[in-house]
Amino acid sequence: MKKYILSLAVLSLFYTKSDACAWSDPDYEYFNLFTQSIIKDKSYLPFLLTYSNRFYGDYKNMTIPDDNIETWKKFFNNQLNYAETENLVYKISMADLNALKNGTPSNPLLQKLGTGFYQKYKEGIDYLIEAKYLEPYMSINYVESPDSFYNNGPSKNLNATSVDYAKTVNALTSLYNATRNPEIKQRYGYQLVRFNHYTRNYDAALEAFKTYIEPIKQKGAVYFMALDQLSGAQRGKEMNSDANWNFFQVFMNSKDRKESAFVSMKLSDTASFSNIMKRADTSDEKNMAYFLLGYEGFTDPIPIMEKMYDINPDSEILKVMAVRSINELERSYLPIYYYNSDASDNVYMQRGNADDHSKASTDTKSEPAAAEVKKEEKLSFWQKIVRFFKNLFGGSKSDSADGGKNDKSDDELLNNPDRIPFYTKSGYGYDEKTKDYLDNLEKFTEKTKKVSKDEYWQIADAYLKFLKKDYKASSEILEDIKTTNPEYLEEIKRMKVLNDIVSHPRVDAEFEDHLMKDYADYFVKKEVKKDTAAVADYDYYGETPSTADFLKDVLANRYFLQGEDGKSFLMNNKLSDLQYNPNSSLVKSVEDFYKKPNKTQFEQQIIAKNMDNVGNIDAFFSMIYGDRAMKQADFEKAKSYYEKAQGFAGIPRMNYDWTDKGEKITAKQYAAGEYNGFRDISNLVFGHNVWESFGSAETESMEADDYSAFPFIKNSMNKLELADALIQLKKISNGTDEKAATANQLIGNLMYNTSSLGYYRQLFVMDIDNSNGGKYDFWNTDRKNPYKYYYKNFLYTTYIEPDNFDLAINYYQKTLKLSKDKEQRARVLFQMASAEQGKYYQYEAKNVKTIDYSDPKYSEKEQAHQTELDNIRNEKYRTYFAQLKSQYSDTETLKGLSGSCSYFGYFLRK
Repeated sequence: MKKYILSLAVLSLFYTKSDACAWSDPDYEYFNLFTQSIIKDKSYLPFLLTYSNRFYGDYKNMTIPDDNIETWKKFFNNQLNYAETENLVYKISMADLNALKNGTPSNPLLQKLGTGFYQKYKEGIDYLIEAKYLEPYMSINYVESPDSFYNNGPSKNLNATSVDYAKTVNALTSLYNATRNPEIKQRYGYQLVRFNHYTRNYDAALEAFKTYIEPIKQKGAVYFMALDQLSGAQRGKEMNSDANWNFFQVFMNSKDRKESAFVSMKLSDTASFSNIMKRADTSDEKNMAYFLLGYEGFTDPIPIMEKMYDINPDSEILKVMAVRSINELERSYLPIYYYNSDASDNVYMQRGNADDHSKASTDTKSEPAAAEVKKEEKLSFWQKIVRFFKNLFGGSKSDSADGGKNDKSDDELLNNPDRIPFYTKSGYGYDEKTKDYLDNLEKFTEKTKKVSKDEYWQIADAYLKFLKKDYKASSEILEDIKTTNPEYLEEIKRMKVLNDIVSHPRVDAEFEDHLMKDYADYFVKKEVKKDTAAVADYDYYGETPSTADFLKDVLANRYFLQGEDGKSFLMNNKLSDLQYNPNSSLVKSVEDFYKKPNKTQFEQQIIAKNMDNVGNIDAFFSMIYGDRAMKQADFEKAKSYYEKAQGFAGIPRMNYDWTDKGEKITAKQYAAGEYNGFRDISNLVFGHNVWESFGSAETESMEADDYSAFPFIKNSMNKLELADALIQLKKISNGTDEKAATANQLIGNLMYNTSSLGYYRQLFVMDIDNSNGGKYDFWNTDRKNPYKYYYKNFLYTTYIEPDNFDLAINYYQKTLKLSKDKEQRARVLFQMASAEQGKYYQYEAKNVKTIDYSDPKYSEKEQAHQTELDNIRNEKYRTYFAQLKSQYSDTETLKGLSGSCSYFGYFLRK
């Protein structure tokens, strides 16, 4: 295998902080228990922590106040509320204002204000009429670069050059001179600065600011609106240092222009914030400059926060820095999924290289994992990057070296009661460096809360102690907080619930009653009736992870550690999800819960509600048990279960169809003659491969053997009939004649054909065809349960109990012993050789050698390991191929196989 070196440029194709991949959103990958937006000054909302967008809140309802509207509201003596002022300034037409001016208002709001409103605020209304006339033209004219690759031609959009320059300047100047109100006068000055900026008359814009803005000694919202335009003109003149400083002033002193001013600073000066720090004179300027440095920094922000603390510990922007730091910690401590070496994409390996296939064709259709059946799949960004490069470079072997040492136990629960997911020290960024960061932030918060008058710091301190598992201290702080701020009160309430629930190491009936009595709102989700056949817009990410989701995970983990796997599973999954990974111990635990008498109210309303639409639940369980018995060749037990499963409603699946209106979801309806998990199984299941092609029709891939001596093998059977046929074959197989030889062969065929290598591998693993799910995986773990923490990622992990290929081989051995037909023995030997390859794949999966990719001798070591595996395969797992080659080279069967099976032809040439 070649060793590939990947540059950061390659990774940047997949992810940047400002533009996450379409299929990954980091802001959906943790629980947001500490609400960033509780900061009081909402003008800083864009600067809260986000990795999904350039600024926080791009797709959220922002509550940032508009400086211009607040100024107008004050101008009108608060006669209008905020919404009415916004309507008047931005929405009501110029014609409506002229009608008000003429004493004939028709707009409902203007009628409500009355005709006297114009007389009272004449200069303001006249300004708004002029502003509404100009507004359609107020954009900068586009100038095509001479080096532009494309020629877009003249733009048809209106811009500032679309109006007569001299006429407009004269009109605005005349209105400026005629106006007496200094605020309205300054607004005309703002229009002059903006108009000159947008027509690229930069010198005139600078002069307009000096002439019309500065003489009016008011530095309110209008001043900074004009300063924003002046800064743009200065940047146009490449006066970058001055432009940057003035954009900084706009950033400091405006509410709704912080985001745009920040972008403008970045565009104006590559060393923007460092240069601002050099010019900062006042404490406020220095404090803001530190904030911008910290905001842009990629290192520990606490030293910057210390400098800001020294200037003003009550600063609102200091809280913004703190809440960003807390959010960074949340992303390390509270991921929505926990992946580990035994339960991730690389846990299993599929069959090896092309020449390892037991049969010829590579015409095998795509085989997605079980999770891909579910539309809700949300792997984290890095999980997907790992998967992408593993697939790209052919890496499919497991990296696990766990060896089954992490099985859960009661001792683990008692000795480590805090082992809920976000306290594990594995994966997802929780390391000693993160712990030190938490310790340092806690010290800073404790110090600041002693001097600041804002209860925010007490809440932050309580939350950090919650992350450190000091629930008692956290709760005591919360109890002492006195506040009337509604956002603070909501956060305190949430944190009290978290401390209470997470601090309980064991969940018993009494505690479940406590949950329902005191915290039902977090668990009882209000049902919204939905028509599953209705067309709806498809939300890729689903709902943002919530406090309720987090608490569900905590309880799921508690149940898991207590050995109540069924309850743990149902906290995060539907009963129907068992179809994707139907391993016996978990199924039994879920069934035990289903049959549990006297369930608590919590168990009935929260957990049992996920015993969903599988139709007949008892039949569903009986089907899984019957299938498992068949995989173990216990046909009598299988029959007893299938007798109870005759009411099986079919494997529950949904159809997802896209229309021009969205996604249409309907329950799958099985047609007559279509395999539904129980019925309509072809007798070809007793046959053998003609070639290996899982995507071809069964009549193309499979060929029937001679069933004439066994009339009970019907052309089409359900599983009960199939089990009965196997029982009869098993009785016949105990004989000593040719019929017994063939009976053993047919049983061997069925066992191989329904294994992970067989065309009918879906038959006994609750699947509808041979393409989906983990039925073709070869696990590298001896653990009965690959899950470590809970079953939340159940659908993102494939685990089906390993095949026992010796069952098929043992039946074939009896055929070899009894059969006198050399051709039949040759065919059986080939089937045994194929099953033996399955045993090798299982061996290989359990003997993965982890080599550090950065090892300079990586390729050499990888090749040495592969050579070792090849030798073991040739020495221990090609017994029956060798026997075929040495003893049956003259048979027609062997000649046919050497022509149709590329692998066997390769082996014969060795």
